[in-house]
Amino acid sequence: MRIKALLNRDSGTLRNLDIAGLCQRLGERFGANGHEIDCNIVRGRDLARALERAAGDDAVEAIAVAGGDGTISSAAGLCWRAGKTLVVLPGGTMNMYARTLGLPMDIFAAVDAIAAGTVVGADIATANGRPFVHQFSVGLHPRLVRIRNRLAYNSRFGKIIASARALGAAIARPPALPATIETDGGKRHEVFSLLGVSNNRFGEGHLPYADTLDEGLLGIYWARVLNRRDGFRLTKDAVLGTWSTNPDVTVEHSRQVRLHFDPTRRQPKCVIDGELLSLEESVDICMHAGELSVMKPAEIVRSVLDAVIPGRTATDPAQPEPAP
Repeated sequence: MRIKALLNRDSGTLRNLDIAGLCQRLGERFGANGHEIDCNIVRGRDLARALERAAGDDAVEAIAVAGGDGTISSAAGLCWRAGKTLVVLPGGTMNMYARTLGLPMDIFAAVDAIAAGTVVGADIATANGRPFVHQFSVGLHPRLVRIRNRLAYNSRFGKIIASARALGAAIARPPALPATIETDGGKRHEVFSLLGVSNNRFGEGHLPYADTLDEGLLGIYWARVLNRRDGFRLTKDAVLGTWSTNPDVTVEHSRQVRLHFDPTRRQPKCVIDGELLSLEESVDICMHAGELSVMKPAEIVRSVLDAVIPGRTATDPAQPEPAP
């Protein structure tokens, strides 16, 4: 494939990385697997324009992007609409969609894994037509992001610390957002502290990201008005991936979701794949099953795991036994 690579030098991981060395690694690994790759280093403010140019270039078959969840989401939407393949490189703080793909969080190891990958059809969702690959959320999450955005940080680690501080402040006064939610299972009106809709259901036992690319279902996670103690318990379960055991959280799934928010004096916000946006009064969330072309890491991931997880052997369930 002919691939245009765009590296956001202002993202959490790339800010302090040898980006020239990363470009060289991309050229070597993708070239060895029969691809042509044109590597471009761009500033964050220029990235949207560069993505649009790549999406509109008929000579480009795939777009490789190194950046945070918001960058990956923007690239996914453009690739989906342009019929191009998305190649994800984990260059942000949380890298949720990269985790869903099964990529190593070390970006150089991720290059090695994805360069030998295969193209598959993955699900993508839209909220009032805006594409997302991870999550749409209202309530507690947007409040956390608003508080964090007021704090100063200059690195990936600094952003993590700022997020922890913002989380404590948000939980101290959980929001109460009246809304009507309509799913395949029915319609209800509630007052929420948290409401999230994910592109494929979150897996168990880890951070909130999906374990599959093509389940074809939206995950729905909501909690009624919380007190401070409940908020901290919810945070713990979100980090550990134990949503199903939390008595305050209802978990559902649906192929489409319709939300209607009661008018308020203050303009509420939502978060879509890490980006803070104004919340519309009505939001239609739709699943577009299998419509996003994405490169998924191939068997090379096993050798990466062998290198980073001591004690893996040929009898490991994730690794086939040698032929007799």
